[in-house]
Amino acid sequence: MSKKIVFLGCGSMGEAILTGLLAAGTAPASVTVTVRRPERAEELAQLHGVTAMASNEEPDANAQAVAGASVVILGVKPVGTAALCREIAPHLDAQAVVISVAAAVSLGQLEGALHPGQPVVRSMPNTPLKVGRGVVALSAGTSVDEFHLAAAHEIFDGSGVVLDIPESQQDAVSAISGSGPAYAFYLAEAMAAAAEDFGLSADIARVLARETVAGAGLMLAEPGADPATLRRGVTSPNGTTEQAIATFDAQGLPGIVLAGAKAAAARAAQITQELSAQ
Repeated sequence: MSKKIVFLGCGSMGEAILTGLLAAGTAPASVTVTVRRPERAEELAQLHGVTAMASNEEPDANAQAVAGASVVILGVKPVGTAALCREIAPHLDAQAVVISVAAAVSLGQLEGALHPGQPVVRSMPNTPLKVGRGVVALSAGTSVDEFHLAAAHEIFDGSGVVLDIPESQQDAVSAISGSGPAYAFYLAEAMAAAAEDFGLSADIARVLARETVAGAGLMLAEPGADPATLRRGVTSPNGTTEQAIATFDAQGLPGIVLAGAKAAAARAAQITQELSAQ
């Protein structure tokens, strides 16, 4: 990708996206990053070879950065995303694609804070992007064409799987893949606690849980892998695993997971409403 790409804000998620983009062959010289602190700007410049600017030193850093940009990634917190859009709107090229990674900020809110006709894409990435195993769901705004969407795909292709969805499904995606890594970590915590209950040391319990969940994840990542098929492969009739799964079912684990996901989706919708009221 030879276009000028700009990251406005570059926390852990933004840096994960940046790392994947550079690993996929994008030249560091084509990337500009803005952050608040000069120490962070220097860190990013040294580590990735990109141009990095600090708004604490240069108050118009964002405006400078987006001038002539083809793709602009908004990496600030949801509460500050609309304000950032208003700040950069006068300085954007009319065909620059603006990509938001902020959870719960709607396309309408983004488009309303930018000039009419600005191409906008809403994304929902997850934290496994940091290890190149993420999944990203994209929803295109009203002024996005196939070329804009392709540019958005190219930003994330180096970090994981990229899917196109209607915006109406963003809260569901947030509840499953956005929050989902925490569910897997929570399972590993519970497994480790169970191991300790059996009398295993805390160190051994953590290793058993961590490596089991991580290894199962790698098996799921194989082409064509199906979770139900993999589960049945471990669940011998009348065996120990079958007893565990039957107990999980009896305790209502699938319903618990569904209830949790619904709660996460509802909270995402609530945050969107709260941001609209600001």
